Amino acid sequence: MTLLIVGATGTLGRQIARRALDEGYQVRCLVRNPRKAAFLKEWGAELVIGNICNPSTLAPALEGVTAIIDAATARATDSLSIKRVDWEGQVALIQSAIEAKIDRFIFFSILGAENYPNVPLMEIKRCTELFLAESGLNYTILRPAGFMQGLIGQYAIPTLEGQPVWMTGESSPIAYMDTQDVAKFAVKALSLPETNNRSFPIVGNRAWSGQEIISFCERQSGKEAKITNVPIGIIRVMRQTLRFFEWSWNSADRLAFTEVLATGKPLTASMDEVYQIFGIEPQEIGTLEAYLQEYFSRILRKLKELDYEKNKQKEKQATKQKKKKMMY
Repeated sequence: MTLLIVGATGTLGRQIARRALDEGYQVRCLVRNPRKAAFLKEWGAELVIGNICNPSTLAPALEGVTAIIDAATARATDSLSIKRVDWEGQVALIQSAIEAKIDRFIFFSILGAENYPNVPLMEIKRCTELFLAESGLNYTILRPAGFMQGLIGQYAIPTLEGQPVWMTGESSPIAYMDTQDVAKFAVKALSLPETNNRSFPIVGNRAWSGQEIISFCERQSGKEAKITNVPIGIIRVMRQTLRFFEWSWNSADRLAFTEVLATGKPLTASMDEVYQIFGIEPQEIGTLEAYLQEYFSRILRKLKELDYEKNKQKEKQATKQKKKKMMY
């Protein structure tokens, strides 16, 4: 099987590529910038230049491909809008997959997308799910709630460095999962006929609120977080302001996601059937506690090493100064 991974340079996509290569798949990655994707080539993947927003590049990339794992999405820093990437680009990719007679199509949506028609990314994901379901392709839709990797920049680093940790009051608890574990489900789906034409939640063992994560970071770091609460009303005003400028539409649409968090409804689901179908044991999936503990352990150990080296340098300097004084 030759597998095309779309979005392979992203936080999730790179883990999917690594997993698929480790399991012996022939992996091809659709990339916009080969230089930024050089690490994928070093791992053993084939790189093809293309862009789902440029449909003419897709047919050559799909030659000889039997399956697609689609982890592409617009980033907040992208010049292209969420609509351009997550709707128009995805439609072009699905249509190209139909023409290329692709056997399997794995797509990443978001848990609960159908419940938030006023949040652009959620509504677009819902529409893409429907479009894929009606395409005639053998598809599997995976619906994560959130990735643990995002918590490092959002909570862990600000707590360590004494920077503000931004909160919007009581936010919805989210069942985060490590992207390495999410990748297990994506690659496993390729070989499981039972996952054909079905959607599955892919979530962690329990939902965590923002305050719970902050408290955990405080205990691990030994520091008190500087929490800054931003009222949801201010965020709505910011979003409306950003919509006036085309270059900031992506940021505005991302801010709309706070409407999901403001509901207070947990983003989680039962994984009992999912584990059974995919043949994965719950204990194989990492916990948020273990993920953050490992991060803080590694960082604090590195900081101690840096302090040790700094003190050694100071001692050397002091010894040199002392010798100079003795000479004179």
